[in-house]
Amino acid sequence: MMAVAAAQKNREMFAIKKSYSIENGYPARRRSLVDDARFETLVVKQTKQCVLEEARQRSNDAPEEVEQRMPGAEDEVVSDAAQEVQAEQVSAAESQQEQASAAEVEGATDHESEPTSAPHDEPENHDETTDADLTEEEMILANSASESKEAEQAIQKAALVLKMREGIGSLARILKTIENFKGTVTHLETRASKQTGAQFDVLVRVDMSRQNLLLLIRSLRQSASLAGVTLLADNSVSIKDPWFPRHASDLDNCNHLMTKYEPELDMNHPGFADKTYRERRKKIAEIAFSYKYGDSIPRIEYTPEETSTWTAVFNMVLDLMPKHACAEYRRVFKMLQDDGIFRPDRIPQLEEMSAFMKKHTGFTLRPAAGLLTARDFLASLAFRVFQSTQYVRHTSSPYHTPEPDCIHEMLGHMPLLADPSFAQFSQEIGLASLGASDAEIEKLSTVYWFTVEFGLCKEAGQVKAYGAGLLSSYGELLHAISDKPEHRPFEPAKTAVQPYQDQEYQPIYYVAESFEDAKDKFRRWVSTGMSRSFEVRYNPHTQRVEVLDSVERLENLMSQLNLELLHLNNAYSKLKNSTA
Repeated sequence: MMAVAAAQKNREMFAIKKSYSIENGYPARRRSLVDDARFETLVVKQTKQCVLEEARQRSNDAPEEVEQRMPGAEDEVVSDAAQEVQAEQVSAAESQQEQASAAEVEGATDHESEPTSAPHDEPENHDETTDADLTEEEMILANSASESKEAEQAIQKAALVLKMREGIGSLARILKTIENFKGTVTHLETRASKQTGAQFDVLVRVDMSRQNLLLLIRSLRQSASLAGVTLLADNSVSIKDPWFPRHASDLDNCNHLMTKYEPELDMNHPGFADKTYRERRKKIAEIAFSYKYGDSIPRIEYTPEETSTWTAVFNMVLDLMPKHACAEYRRVFKMLQDDGIFRPDRIPQLEEMSAFMKKHTGFTLRPAAGLLTARDFLASLAFRVFQSTQYVRHTSSPYHTPEPDCIHEMLGHMPLLADPSFAQFSQEIGLASLGASDAEIEKLSTVYWFTVEFGLCKEAGQVKAYGAGLLSSYGELLHAISDKPEHRPFEPAKTAVQPYQDQEYQPIYYVAESFEDAKDKFRRWVSTGMSRSFEVRYNPHTQRVEVLDSVERLENLMSQLNLELLHLNNAYSKLKNSTA
């Protein structure tokens, strides 16, 4: 029992470090909300609640003299209890990621749902602050509060931007200060600050009386840990331009993992009790975390045991492919065999596979350490980049894996990513995800699940598989094409809200008339069903995503398109004249 409890504790604490963080600018409400992310959110929330309850208990037991600190010293004195809690969070959450701030940032955002009660003085009211010290927004607020006693106590919705000098360690004390002023935090975001002298910018939405809001601002401005405090009018807080990768190099910031199914954390994983396998996975994960844009993909020397697992799955796919795989998959599979990349006795390297795909569709690969968050994974597709694992599933389960591995990626995804039509469809899903809301990310992820992972299509009146999860798993492939599950026509609006299974065979599959039909339906759905206020396009020459939100940018694009149309018209005229 102790071993089980320890494993569960490890899983919870690792979730802090390896869960979806926002240190690169994602607002908290833009976290991935597909089923894996729901699991992650729950684990993190439970962990934070335990830590916060412990902090409360320790603060209640703190010596009396801690509560009698001098005014203004709250940012220089931190109780031993709070220090211990912070140390526990950091030490327990260490993992392979080099971005060591992820746990702290993640912890900061989760306080919006559970404000902390770390030790802190009751703030003093400094009525001597003059109107000359107030900004325009604060002057308006002060004038409104001075109209009457009722106006003074009226609840004001407001947003504060706090510039943290030294990380987010003092955020708990700031939240406690808000609580002391009888304020309610309704939203909280953090991101790296661009201002010299500040490490993080924190956006805090609060509901509190106008009088207390003014007193709160004055109190916060005395804090040594803050480089600035700005009050924003509620209607001026905008997320019109959310952070998302604009250049392929920004994908270095899109490597956040889910902790679900990892052998270190999940007792149901086939490799959970295999220390050698876990060490092997850890070593390969470190390679992925250290990879940066422009690097050559590191080569993995696969063991004979790993190669034998590949051989078993490869031969199974080779046997089932002629009858059950779509024509596009069969065509590219043969090309890979002819190029010597697909062989039963050798696991392909990502670098050679990436070169093959780039030559045919422009898609490239970059190594991933494990199961990525939906938002990060979909964002990479916008740049025609597929994030692929390099480790091999556990040898005890060669025909099934609870998470993606290189066999699933190589045999399932990559042949079709070398097909022009399918590659374009994958990229369009990625482009639609940039700047999308949480609900829209969930819908896009579900569409991806029922198409790219478990999609079926019609071919000469027969149903064929094109989903990677089917093509790399013979058990589910045979189930999908049988009469046991329900087959429905692919309609993005309906597919996007269909619940799915990630541990059992699907009871429902969606069948597309063709890739082209699926693309057309998807485009129409995105154009009418997404709330994003701007459009984006990918420029393959610069590897940059361009936001089409100004007349100037649209005019530049129209100029390029007109030139392309001129070339097409000239080519058509020459062909017409030559056949006349």
